[in-house]
Amino acid sequence: MSKGGSSSGSFSVLGSDVTITGNISASTELHIDGTVEGDIDCASLVQGDGSQITGEIKAETARLAGRVDGSVNARELVILRSATINGDVHYEALTVEQGAAVQGRFAPRGAEQETKPSQQSYDAPAPAPSQQSAPQPQASSSTTSDLGISPFAPDNDSDGQSETRTGSNYY
Repeated sequence: MSKGGSSSGSFSVLGSDVTITGNISASTELHIDGTVEGDIDCASLVQGDGSQITGEIKAETARLAGRVDGSVNARELVILRSATINGDVHYEALTVEQGAAVQGRFAPRGAEQETKPSQQSYDAPAPAPSQQSAPQPQASSSTTSDLGISPFAPDNDSDGQSETRTGSNYY
């Protein structure tokens, strides 16, 4: 399908009996109740609960209720309780109903660009001694889970009073 239709109120519907093999591009709202085997690029996507999409989804807004096997990239994303997503999810605004199933990683849009440089610095050989001060700010942003430390672990004091103070650490 090709991009087209300049009227703001138009939309396209793929019924439950329709199967499309190939990529879809739409400039308006797309409602899918059938099966799509290919990538989807549209302004707005509404997926019915009986539909299946195998491919990457790129949309400004998406409301997913069926099965998606592929990554999802949307500015505003709503994942309904009947949805099953097998792939990574990138979003700016996210709503997930209780009961939805997602096998993949959630990441805010733009986070993949921010994390790639820091991941590359860990794979690179150790810098020369004069450059070692640059990676230290990245290391200071680590969380306790990155270090394998539980924030709920009791203190191991030598005076044996850790049990009495554990309760006072929580408000």
